[in-house]
Amino acid sequence: MIRTLKMYFDFANKVNRKKLLSAMFLGVFKAIFAMLKIPAIAAVIQGILDDNMTPTVIWTSFGIMCVSVAGQVLIGLKTTMLQTEAGYNTCSGKRIEIAEHLRYLPMGFFNANSLGGITNITTNTMEQLADVATLVVMITTQGIITTAVIFAFLLFFDIRIALILLAGILVFSFFNTMMQRATIPAAPRVAKAGESLVSAVIEYIQGIAEVKNFNLTEKTAKKLEGAIKEKQTADTKMEFTVIPYMFLQGLATKLTGVLMCIVSVYFYLTGTMPLLYAIIMTISSFMIYESLDMMGGFSALMRNVNIIVDKANEVLSIPPMDIDGSDYIPESMDIELKNVSFAYEDKTIIDDISLKIPSGTTTAIVGPSGGGKTTLTNLMARFWDVKTGEVLLGGRNVKDYNFDSLMKNFSFVFQRVYLFEDTIANNIRFGTPEASMDKVIEAAKKARCHDFIMSLPDGYETIIGEGGASLSGGEKQRISIARAIMKDAPIIILDEATANVDPENEAELTKAIEELTRNKTIIMIAHRLKTVRHADQILVVADGKITQRGTHEELMERKGIYRDFVSERKEAVSWKIA
Repeated sequence: MIRTLKMYFDFANKVNRKKLLSAMFLGVFKAIFAMLKIPAIAAVIQGILDDNMTPTVIWTSFGIMCVSVAGQVLIGLKTTMLQTEAGYNTCSGKRIEIAEHLRYLPMGFFNANSLGGITNITTNTMEQLADVATLVVMITTQGIITTAVIFAFLLFFDIRIALILLAGILVFSFFNTMMQRATIPAAPRVAKAGESLVSAVIEYIQGIAEVKNFNLTEKTAKKLEGAIKEKQTADTKMEFTVIPYMFLQGLATKLTGVLMCIVSVYFYLTGTMPLLYAIIMTISSFMIYESLDMMGGFSALMRNVNIIVDKANEVLSIPPMDIDGSDYIPESMDIELKNVSFAYEDKTIIDDISLKIPSGTTTAIVGPSGGGKTTLTNLMARFWDVKTGEVLLGGRNVKDYNFDSLMKNFSFVFQRVYLFEDTIANNIRFGTPEASMDKVIEAAKKARCHDFIMSLPDGYETIIGEGGASLSGGEKQRISIARAIMKDAPIIILDEATANVDPENEAELTKAIEELTRNKTIIMIAHRLKTVRHADQILVVADGKITQRGTHEELMERKGIYRDFVSERKEAVSWKIA
């Protein structure tokens, strides 16, 4: 238990740790004020025993009791505020810290880890940190403090009863430790079940259109139901693991209180303890029962604190890319790859590629699916680090730049566009939040999306659904282009930006891309002939290698993938419905 408490305090930052320690310090006084009930009751009992129940005794007892209650209430309010602030501030701080850490992880992390796992950590796990972990920690520590104060109080009055209490605390601690150890094997299953459930829910919601389209509702629902059942089973198993130890803890607590009462009465009857002390010891036994019982009830959740802290630290401990370069401004926008190789774990994706992309030119990358086209562009922008070789921007290794200064030079338009659940204006100014509305409108006009935005009910203030669900594919693409225009980066990477756009939107989208790419260095992944034939150079990538390179005219004179590609496209265009 103590190890878990230390882990939690180390997890909180310095400011929140100070608040938690302040709450613990005030907890000592709260326990002392709680103990004032004993002298208040003792004064009345002494008056009864001495047959001297005067108004002075009554008012003195009442005054002490009022001080006790008022002190507990006022200190309780302050400690609650401190622990609440510390809990929620730690939660928000760790969410931001995790988000910042995720920015600098290689993209391979997100391929290897489910969206559900990341979502579960940043939402459910952090929410438990604020709502459960802090409450558990503070109630448990308050129980420890109150028990320690009562123990010190008993030492002063009668060391024999204090030793009985100490023995009870040791037995309680033994069962508590056993409970913590017993939950260790079940904890990973509970955590995994939570991640799987979040993944299943996200997958079900995001894929609901495809599920209905292929009439797989029942099959997909069974998968979701299975995840729910697994979460239920894992949680139930954890509870069944804890219950026997909770019973033993409670039994130890109750027997400690009963033993304190019995021994106190025995000492009184044998003449080794005054009646007043025996009564005080009996009252103390009830207080110690309340303290230990409260601590024991919440200590079962201590394992949750371990899981929460471990899951957050698991993400934060993943080594980020080395991003601590310098804030360089490249002398030119020339891009060069020298003998670059890259692999996902043991699978080689890029194999000893060398190439040059001069500043201000257009380079088209074509080739079969899975050949390494997207990976190649990701290496240029340092979404991943190369395994061997080097990537240069303006003659300088991209690793020499700090990440933010490097990313200033790149804008991306992907085949699959992601828009945030926010206003259209804020989506356009996403990379430049300080941009004025005039700049937003100017970028939208260049991206050919101003007209359709103005046709929406609230224009630029229209809230779009998560992922841009309320817009068509072409509309989302044009907004993403407006966002890229706002950034005004000198290098533009287009990853099959027009692949899934209907003919109605294609003309507008093409004009938008022309505005975006004017006077820029352009790298495009494309499969449409008209988007690549005017490129300054065309790279044919297959099986992780550049198999051909040259202009459209040069490649058409050679046998190979590119000429076959063009022939297939021409043949497809000539098809007619009879």
